[in-house]
Amino acid sequence: MIENRLPKVSIILVNWMQAALTASCLKSLNQISYPNTEIIVVDNGSCDGSVERLRAEFPEIRIIENGRNLGYTGGNNAGMLAATGNYFLLLNNDTEVAPDFIDPMIHLAESDTEIGAVSPKIVYYDHPDTIQYAGGGKIDLTRGRISWRGWMQKDDGRFGEAVETTLLHGAALLVKRCVVEKVGLLNEHFFAYYEEIDWSLSIRKLGYSIYFMPKSLVLHKESMTVKKDNPLRVFLMNRNRIYLSRIHTGFWQHLFFIHYLLGVSLSINLIRFLSKKRIDLVMAYCKGIIAGFRNRDIQSKKYLKWR
Repeated sequence: MIENRLPKVSIILVNWMQAALTASCLKSLNQISYPNTEIIVVDNGSCDGSVERLRAEFPEIRIIENGRNLGYTGGNNAGMLAATGNYFLLLNNDTEVAPDFIDPMIHLAESDTEIGAVSPKIVYYDHPDTIQYAGGGKIDLTRGRISWRGWMQKDDGRFGEAVETTLLHGAALLVKRCVVEKVGLLNEHFFAYYEEIDWSLSIRKLGYSIYFMPKSLVLHKESMTVKKDNPLRVFLMNRNRIYLSRIHTGFWQHLFFIHYLLGVSLSINLIRFLSKKRIDLVMAYCKGIIAGFRNRDIQSKKYLKWR
């Protein structure tokens, strides 16, 4: 009876060639206290036996096979379209969760109809006393930069209060189904990186608030120290910064962004990559900028509509 009175939460994970990570996340989800959930794993075209392994180890979960890699955006969209819950909980497969992490987020979201989405406190798995996310920080669309509140700071209680914030974190976010029906799905043009920033800005433009809930804990297996200079990431990050500016700024602000991008950011990054003798990163950076300006269909309703 209690379970039936609680809103249903659809937990969505995207897997691509990472069955072991996904299995670890699912094992932690098996320990959660919130009773009314469904778990959906979306496989983005893995060819390493991921689907077979996950079906054998977790026969109770639902697995959707996309057939090809649709990225964070396309994978999560497929999961949301198949989900039956009142809430969608998008969770990276390289995370593990505290048993009671859902309950505080649901309690907060249910307390106010104007709250559209909530992200939990995220710490580093290998350094659980160090914060990765304690809310969104500054948003500077003139430079395409964002920051995270609490990033790399000790989890010493300074961020112990639930507060309204600017941005959701893509590693773990809870959003109301009714909000997604209005704002639309994740924009698949982004593929990965900046998509949760785009979504956060769109949610807030509709008049909904976003909250950080510190009583909900997620441990993220992202490294604090490993460099992330790989060509695909460099390409996507720089292309998507342009997308973000085109969608969420006016003419003059976007013009300022272009001047900053080509006059400052381009020079700094080319010098940085060339000093490392990384011609591959130079090429990826330039290709990202070109792709960002070429795509004229970035706001297409094909990618934004709910159904």
